[in-house]
Amino acid sequence: MLNDDPEDRFKNCLLFLFTTQNRPQVKEPAVHCTAIIGLHKITTMQTSSRQAYLDWLRIMAIAGVLFFHSAMPFVAEDGWHIKNKETSYLLLEFNFWLSRFRMPLLFFISGTVTYFMLKKRTGGSFILLRLRRLLVPLVFGMLVIVPPQVYMERLTQGFTGNFADFYSSVFTTGAYPKGNMSWHHLWFIAYLFIYDVVFAYFFKWSMSEQGKQRLHFLSKLSTGKWVYTLMIPSVILFSAMNLRFPETNDLIHDWCRIFYWLFFLLAGFICINFPAMMESLERNKRTSLSFALLTIFIINYCRWNKIEPDDLFPNWQNDWRTYAYMSLYAITAWCWVFAAIGYGKRYLNKTHSSLNYINQAVYPFYILHQTVIVILVYYVVQTSDTILMKYLFTVIVTFIITMSIYHLFVRRFAVTRFLFGMKAARKKEEKSETLTPIKQKIPVALLQEL
Repeated sequence: MLNDDPEDRFKNCLLFLFTTQNRPQVKEPAVHCTAIIGLHKITTMQTSSRQAYLDWLRIMAIAGVLFFHSAMPFVAEDGWHIKNKETSYLLLEFNFWLSRFRMPLLFFISGTVTYFMLKKRTGGSFILLRLRRLLVPLVFGMLVIVPPQVYMERLTQGFTGNFADFYSSVFTTGAYPKGNMSWHHLWFIAYLFIYDVVFAYFFKWSMSEQGKQRLHFLSKLSTGKWVYTLMIPSVILFSAMNLRFPETNDLIHDWCRIFYWLFFLLAGFICINFPAMMESLERNKRTSLSFALLTIFIINYCRWNKIEPDDLFPNWQNDWRTYAYMSLYAITAWCWVFAAIGYGKRYLNKTHSSLNYINQAVYPFYILHQTVIVILVYYVVQTSDTILMKYLFTVIVTFIITMSIYHLFVRRFAVTRFLFGMKAARKKEEKSETLTPIKQKIPVALLQEL
């Protein structure tokens, strides 16, 4: 006679499902598994194959961009859209250090992001995704986000009309700086879009079994210190081309940087595609940090004591020592990036309840932050406060305003999410597929089996 007691039936069901002989045998653990017990739905997620330390490093890199751009109005020597009357050499040194690796690190992490995006997509669907996530925000940014920056700059140069009077000139005056059409800080998105579109099918092929077999020699770089050979092509390119093609961020004339940044993106993709290389970066983290500190010390010693090649050699542009010195700039960038990845993998590979929210916010934050800075600084530089107070005020208020715009106006609406390159918001129905409390206590081990 069958036992009609619900609790007994529940126990018998569990015993049947999870005894060894009845447990289904699979080669790989399921990424997502849902079990129905009675009327209760339990949804469990395996740990994401996307590694948390990369998200934390991406967040830190974007934070670095905030500190960097907030300092630009106050740094000595370097020009910017709006400048304070008094400037600081200490902030100049802070920005000089950040600029050695902030963009290389972002491109390296972007290479790992490309890998995760391609895991479940074809090359064609990946390109369509990048059109939506990169090209749409870039065009939107050039038409809506960047023009206020150019307008505020033109006000400091004598323009007297309002923004409505100015806006039509965006389409009639040509490219910045002579004209008013620009992508300003969004150049990063433009470059990333081109890299991903051009290399989409190569990336996808390299992830296949055939591709990994053909590129198996790269895995050998994970032994010893061979991982540092990844930097050699870009070091040679930077040393050879930097003097002739200084950084412009305009794509057309930026022949050195467009290939220089590419090598960091390729390295990020290669290292995540061959995980042993990431392990190598973690093992060699102290070596990376040591050489990062050594190279930045040598560069700054030469700068501060005015013994750079152009200070010492009459024909410095044709002197081999100039190119050897120039190589230090690329070497220090790679070492700081490798150190960040190595230490991040060791100490930051932890999830947090806030990680998902912050990780979604960083891209819209990047798009918005410089416009907020420029508008804010236009008024800040007119005050008589100290440089330190102006800088701290700019950082804090920019963060508050930018995050408020994101939280209140970007993340809540489908159209703004689309324009800022975000994923579509999850449907409310999907929220119900979270763990539903039930009276019976199920052991943690059993949940892991589910």
